[in-house]
Amino acid sequence: MNLWKKVLLIVVILGLAGGLLVYHLVYNKAHPDFERLPSDEVLTAQALYEEFIADAGSASALYNGKVLEVSGTVSLVEQADDMVIVVFAFSDGLFGEEGVRCTMLSHWNEEALQLEEGDDVVLKGFCAGFTGNDVILEHCSIL
Repeated sequence: MNLWKKVLLIVVILGLAGGLLVYHLVYNKAHPDFERLPSDEVLTAQALYEEFIADAGSASALYNGKVLEVSGTVSLVEQADDMVIVVFAFSDGLFGEEGVRCTMLSHWNEEALQLEEGDDVVLKGFCAGFTGNDVILEHCSIL
C-alpha cells in the first residue's frame, strides 16, 4: 500500500472515532435538575404575563432561559397524555384563555392534578419563552 492510501485510511479512522466520541458526549450529556436549581427571579404569574404583553422583546431578554418562581391563583389544570399543565389565565384570547402555562415535571403530575381552580400555588420552572398568547414555563415543580 502506498503512503497516500495509508494516510487517507488513518485520517478516515480518526475522523470516525472523533465523530463517535462527539456523538457519545452530546447524546449522554447530563440534563440540569430544575428542581434543585436556584430561582433566578421570584414574581407573580400576573406580573410575568403583563411584562411579556407590554414588551415581549425586553421580557424575553430578561426571563428566557432562566429558572423562575411564580405564584398565582390556578385557573385551570390540563392533561394531555402524560403531560400536566397548570394554567394561570389573565385574559381571553382568540384561541381560549391566555396567561402563563406551566408544564409539570412528570413526578409532580399527581400533585398538580389535585389542584383546583382558585387554589393559590407557587411553581418553579424554566422559562421557555412567549408564544404571543402565553408565557411558557417548562420542567415545573410545586414549592
